Amino acid sequence: MIDVQQVRELAELMAEHGLTEIRLRQGDTFVRLRKGPEGVTAFPVPTTMMPAMLPAALPAGQAAPAPGAPAAPEAVAPEDEGLVPIVSPMVGTFYAAPDPESPPFVSPGTEIEIGTPVCIIEAMKVFNEIKAEVAGRVERILCKNEQAVEYGQPLMLVRPRT
Repeated sequence: MIDVQQVRELAELMAEHGLTEIRLRQGDTFVRLRKGPEGVTAFPVPTTMMPAMLPAALPAGQAAPAPGAPAAPEAVAPEDEGLVPIVSPMVGTFYAAPDPESPPFVSPGTEIEIGTPVCIIEAMKVFNEIKAEVAGRVERILCKNEQAVEYGQPLMLVRPRT
């Protein structure tokens, strides 16, 4: 027999921790709670932490930047002058294509409009489609597929239409 109160508690735990699915088996009773439609996951979810996600050791005597502090501006290469970066709006994993069997959303030379999907960033098993905020031509892709990315990290460079 299913305990309705236990199901409510599981649903509250899902909401509290941002979970999309819970499966529970006790003896002959099996309960599966799922938020959202079936089959939404577009990619296999990596189960190991990628090396880029591990904190790097700083040289002796060098202090870590304050949390939330903006990164130091990088020098702009002459060939990149005038290009507009599309940046990651979150920490997550970069995916160049909607699924492993599909071609990438964009590649160097692709003409894009504002609102064109350019990649997906997976964060906590949620796949977020990233759309262009600039119209122009993609010049360079700065990330590899399945690479860990940080908030504000440039993903690609676009030559804006003039």
